[in-house]
Amino acid sequence: MTEILDARTDVGAVTLKVGDLDAMTDYYARGIGLSVLGQEGDRVTLGRLGVPSVVLEHTPLLKHAPSSAAGLFHTAILFGEQSDLASSVFSVARHFPTSFTGSSDHLVSKALYFDDPEGNGVELYWDRPREQWGWEDGRVAMATEYLDPNAFLRENLVDPDALDGAAAVGHVHLKVGDITTAHEFYVDTVGFEVTAEYGTQALFVSAGGYHHHLAMNTWQSRGAQGRWPALGLGEVTIELPTDDERGALGARLASRGIATRDDGRVLTFEDPWNNEIRVVVAG
Repeated sequence: MTEILDARTDVGAVTLKVGDLDAMTDYYARGIGLSVLGQEGDRVTLGRLGVPSVVLEHTPLLKHAPSSAAGLFHTAILFGEQSDLASSVFSVARHFPTSFTGSSDHLVSKALYFDDPEGNGVELYWDRPREQWGWEDGRVAMATEYLDPNAFLRENLVDPDALDGAAAVGHVHLKVGDITTAHEFYVDTVGFEVTAEYGTQALFVSAGGYHHHLAMNTWQSRGAQGRWPALGLGEVTIELPTDDERGALGARLASRGIATRDDGRVLTFEDPWNNEIRVVVAG
């Protein structure tokens, strides 16, 4: 029987390897409205209310990978209120108007999509209350319905300059080579539970009944092999509630022959496409 992750499992900050640290910091700070929580050398951490969402690592010698490579599809930042989401969307639209790529109502959430200056996907979204989500046989009802971005702003924008509400990474969406391997790794080995699946195209997984903490798709990357060092995704952070849970995950990975590194505080490993996963204990 597959061991599953504790229901209190969550995702944390996403680390991006970037070529232009100043431009990328400006986008996430002045555009999206995250605060600079710390800067140490060539590493900038941004978030809100002390909670990191994005870590930028300056790696100017790296190049962009082709769009068909495995890696990051988007980092999804979750806002506590629709008004906070609207303020952030308005800020990006005002300062970086060409970065908008689309918007959708997913039934469980409302989402607006952007590309940062180096082509990393960004989703800004708000969740409907959980009691409004539809479930059938352990699968959550999600869709991609049209969301008018201008109507969303008209209905929800209260204060364009209110860029201080709660926001943190809600989920991370990855590009992978095939869904069968993704299922074997993220569900059968790591221990996430499937919440939605779309044949050979996409898989959505979570812990504790969330609609998804991670998603994997092959829309651009079908057949992709392991990544080479490149600009873009550096690390995805998974937060577990206890040291025992971190130790159990490490032991489970090792028993399946997956190489791990564990310094007693942080557990790191790579998925089948060399996407690096960083596991910490929350708080």
